[in-house]
Amino acid sequence: MHIIQEKLLKLTSEQNIGNLKLREIGDLIGTPHPQLIKHHLNQLEQKGFIVINRLKKTIERVGEKSTGLLKVIPILGTADCGPANFYADQNIEGYLKISSNLLKSDKKLFALRASGDSMNQANIENKSIENGDYVIVEPGNNVSNNDYVVSIIDGVCNIKKLYVDEKNEQIILLSESSKNLPPIILNPNEINYYINGKVIKVVNVPN
Repeated sequence: MHIIQEKLLKLTSEQNIGNLKLREIGDLIGTPHPQLIKHHLNQLEQKGFIVINRLKKTIERVGEKSTGLLKVIPILGTADCGPANFYADQNIEGYLKISSNLLKSDKKLFALRASGDSMNQANIENKSIENGDYVIVEPGNNVSNNDYVVSIIDGVCNIKKLYVDEKNEQIILLSESSKNLPPIILNPNEINYYINGKVIKVVNVPN
């Protein structure tokens, strides 16, 4: 994302700039070119990062919120469903718009794009997780055995089925795949590991 767009997003989180002139907005972010401000505001609107109401003179940053029948959920990057190649990234890449009646959770949610095929036989509301699908995640570590979780291992984001082996003091992350893939076995005291959230829904993307 362009640095001017990053500054504009930060500014819209702090105040309503819809009633300001382009030059005034430029002064606030140190960009003395009104046409650049106009261009990047339009780009942010087209990408779905902001909503510009020209009649009411408001500019709002889009977050996860209800917009009538739709819920808008930020996409925070890619999670691995195969070899650990993708690193966690909290930068918003875009937004999913989903019918509110399809999501039961009232919590603030986020989405990730799945990469790989190690969860292509998972069962989340009768849906598997295929390469390129989106998963909707309820953040937090309030999870149980057999939940599908997003976890971070040494900075690497992955989606797996959780099993906590208390007897042997280890965490087992299971693949559910058409391939014969071994589990990931962790001693949580010896590695930088934490659970980022629970997968509550899969949005399958047609090939």
